Amino acid sequence: MQTVNKTVRAMTEPLPIATAEREKLARDLTTIVGKEAVLWKTYDLKLYEYDGSIEKHMPDAVVFPTTTAQVAQLVKYCNREKLYYTARGAGTGLSGGAIPIKGGVLIAFTRMNRILKVDPENLRAVVEPGVINLHLSDAVAPYGLYFVPDPSSQKACTLGGNVGENSGGPHTLLYGVTTNHTLGLEVVTPDGEIRHFGGNAPDSPGYDLCGLFVGSEGTLGLITKITLKLTPLPPAVKTFLAIYDSVEKCSNTVSSIIQQGVIPAALEMMDHMMIGAIEAATQVGYPTTTKAVLLIECEGFPPALEQQAKAIEEVCRKEGVLEFRTAKDEAEREALWKVRKGAFGAVGRMSSDYYVVDGVVPRSKLPAVLAAIGQISKKYGLAIANVFHAGDGNLHPLIMFDSNKPSELEKTLKAGEEIIKLCAEVGGTLSGEHGVGLEKRDMMCFIFNEGELAIMRLVRAAFDTEGLCNPEKLLPTPGRCSETHLQTDGKAKDKYVRPEIGEVW
Repeated sequence: MQTVNKTVRAMTEPLPIATAEREKLARDLTTIVGKEAVLWKTYDLKLYEYDGSIEKHMPDAVVFPTTTAQVAQLVKYCNREKLYYTARGAGTGLSGGAIPIKGGVLIAFTRMNRILKVDPENLRAVVEPGVINLHLSDAVAPYGLYFVPDPSSQKACTLGGNVGENSGGPHTLLYGVTTNHTLGLEVVTPDGEIRHFGGNAPDSPGYDLCGLFVGSEGTLGLITKITLKLTPLPPAVKTFLAIYDSVEKCSNTVSSIIQQGVIPAALEMMDHMMIGAIEAATQVGYPTTTKAVLLIECEGFPPALEQQAKAIEEVCRKEGVLEFRTAKDEAEREALWKVRKGAFGAVGRMSSDYYVVDGVVPRSKLPAVLAAIGQISKKYGLAIANVFHAGDGNLHPLIMFDSNKPSELEKTLKAGEEIIKLCAEVGGTLSGEHGVGLEKRDMMCFIFNEGELAIMRLVRAAFDTEGLCNPEKLLPTPGRCSETHLQTDGKAKDKYVRPEIGEVW
């Protein structure tokens, strides 16, 4: 353990830039990207000090490159001047991954937003990182194709951000998350060089470095071009809404459907509090006494869909569904999905502030975990609404709080950490699609020990030799896990046991 940690190169800590020096920094950056592509005044920088998470920190400058060559020059400049740098897409991330926590240069990719190539015959597209997720699907729809990963923020989030966070969405139960649809990357590595990993083929010889970069949260380099796999639009779709008087019955239905060998394209669940928020915002017609609902969608050829629909309805009725609805046409289907994808916004009617938690549990643990989240809500005196990708156990509890009350933010963060720890303890993990970033960096100790994290640090140090690329994200500082797993007598554990799945670390 100690030997591994000693091999990680010590980093020289650059000092944050003083406000008086920002103008000089802006002049230097202007020579690379032009005057209209640099922000440095405090008023402008404050717009870039946050993403969709809770943390905030202002950069010293924001730049908007338009070419890969400019990105490479920016990285070389930051290396020469010992400046931290952080990549940013649309700022919709929910784990603090795009927050420039140590200042420096924020490299925003929103102007690198071209769809460079569409190859419908080979089901491929090549895009720049600033392309909006939904814009790609709209562009390839005339070919009968679409891009599967569909986060709730798909109208705003960028494909570069999706790759960085390995984003998911409702329809990834059947098709997989972003890594399953990413074939090749052009990357400016932290030495300022332009490199290519993967390609058009489904697989490449050697190490899967393309896979390594997907989900690396901008800590290994800056993605400047992406080769993506496209998917034919399904020949037919059926969408159902199942309404329950019990969260447990609704949760049990999720596992029962999949045990029947039916894998829906999407299987989404919402609890009583979330249903109340949605109904207040949309008047879609959910009974306010409903305890939980499932939004279920199947795709395929019509004969197979009829069989799936019958099997799903039988399971729902066996598990005690109160009402089983089928969307009659595309308009009804779109209305159901509009409600689901607007769920986070609907909570804004109930609370001035809310904190989105992202964890994963085995499907069989959903009833117990949801009950435990209810106890956490009572313990901290904070309302928690649940909306999540039930098919793959990806939970999204929304903790409501009032930031004007001094103690509530602290309570909220403690409640969120307790939920994530619960996910780990039942055999789940820290994140299904939102990433680790700042939010769960120190929570990595819930599922990895020091030796495993040391290996990850070695991988990061192999690319980011100067320690300037998106600092203090994803990995905790060495020794943090020993602090997390201390025994009550103050002695560090030499192993970590998870009895429910028999793992010993």
